[in-house]
Amino acid sequence: MVLPRALANFNRHVTNPTAGLVAGRAPGFGIVLHKGRKSGRSYRTPVMVSVHDDNYRIALIYGRNADWVKNIRAAGGFTLETRGHVVELTEPVVLHGASGVWASPGVRQVLTALSADYYLQARRVD
Repeated sequence: MVLPRALANFNRHVTNPTAGLVAGRAPGFGIVLHKGRKSGRSYRTPVMVSVHDDNYRIALIYGRNADWVKNIRAAGGFTLETRGHVVELTEPVVLHGASGVWASPGVRQVLTALSADYYLQARRVD
């Protein structure tokens, strides 16, 4: 189940600014820094993230066609703030993994409850 677009709009204007205050530091969360494909405007999008070696996996709770996903795929890379660090990531790809089997246990519970099956994987730039 992908969350409804109306909820995404609400979160963009109300929840995301608040979540952005802690998402860059809290375990299992991060902030994707990206630019709009058409506007060039800078955005900060709070996300749920898991790290496996140099691969970062981000839950796509609004589905694989969310604007921020399109932005970073078009750019070929993005910046992620997580656990107080800034990481440059490249080669973003959207993958399918039933209800967060790729995620840490805490994130997996949330993804299972939401039936969020897609995630974005990107590699850390050396």
